[in-house]
Amino acid sequence: MQPGQPSRTALGAAGHRAAHQVLEQGAIFSDPLAVPILGPDAGAQIDDARTNPAKRGLRLFVAIRARIAEDSLAAAVARGVRQLVILGAGLDTYAYRGALRDRVRIFEVDHPATQAWKRARLAEAAIQVPASLTFAPIDFERETLPVKLNGAGFDATQPSFFVWLGTVPYLSEAAIEATLGFAAGLAAGAEIVFDYPEPIHLVKDPKARASREALAARTAAAGEPIISHFEPQPMRDRLLRLGFRTVEDWGAAEITERFAAMLGGPWRGGAHVVRASTL
Repeated sequence: MQPGQPSRTALGAAGHRAAHQVLEQGAIFSDPLAVPILGPDAGAQIDDARTNPAKRGLRLFVAIRARIAEDSLAAAVARGVRQLVILGAGLDTYAYRGALRDRVRIFEVDHPATQAWKRARLAEAAIQVPASLTFAPIDFERETLPVKLNGAGFDATQPSFFVWLGTVPYLSEAAIEATLGFAAGLAAGAEIVFDYPEPIHLVKDPKARASREALAARTAAAGEPIISHFEPQPMRDRLLRLGFRTVEDWGAAEITERFAAMLGGPWRGGAHVVRASTL
C-alpha cells in the first residue's frame, strides 16, 4: 500500500464483486450492495470487466471465495458461533446486508487508511452501519491482532469465525503465521476461511498462468506485490501443526465439482480457498 492511501487491491476485489452482479447476475455470489458501495467507481470497474474477458477467471474466484466463506459462516452460526471477525475487510458488505448479521457481533479489521476510505464510501452510499459492527484498524505487518481485537471489545471466551479473503498473498509468512496461530489458539475455538495462491510453477494451464502473471504485475505496479504463496500439502501440514483439527482445501478439482454448473466448465486457476477449524 502507498502511505496514507487505501488498498488498491481492495478496490479491485470490490470491482470484481460488483461486475459479477452485472455480468453473471450474481450467479455464484449475490451481493446487492456490491455496486452501491463503489459509488462513482462502479461504472468504470464494470466496463473494465466487460471489455477485458481475461479477467473473468479472477472475477469468478472472488465470487467463489465469498460464497464459500458465507456458506461456512452460516453453518458455524447454526452451531452456535456468535462472533465474526472480517480480516482485511476492504469493501466487504456482509455486515450491512448479511442474513445473519443480527445474530453475530462483527469486527471489521483493516488498515486505517482503507477503513477510513470505506467509511466514507458507506456514508456516501447511505449504507447504515449496524450496531453489531465494530471497526478495528490495524497494520498487520506492524501491530498484533490480539491487542487490536481485545481493544475493540473482542471476547476471546466465545467461539469465533474469521473471514480472511484477498489478503494472505500480500503479507509476509511471519504475519500470516501469527494470524493463523492466534485463531487456532483461541481456547473457545475458532474457524477461519482464507484464500492463498499456489506457486506459479504449479499452474500448468497457460491461460491461468497468464492471468496470474498479469495480476502480479498489476498489484506490484499498485505498490502491493504478491509476496507469499503456498503448496497445498505444506499449507495443510502448517494448519494442523498450529492446532486446527479440520482442514478443507478447495483447489481446482473441488471448485470445479462444486461450481461447475455456474462456471460453465472446469476451473483451472492456481488459487485455493481453505476452511480450517478447531471447533
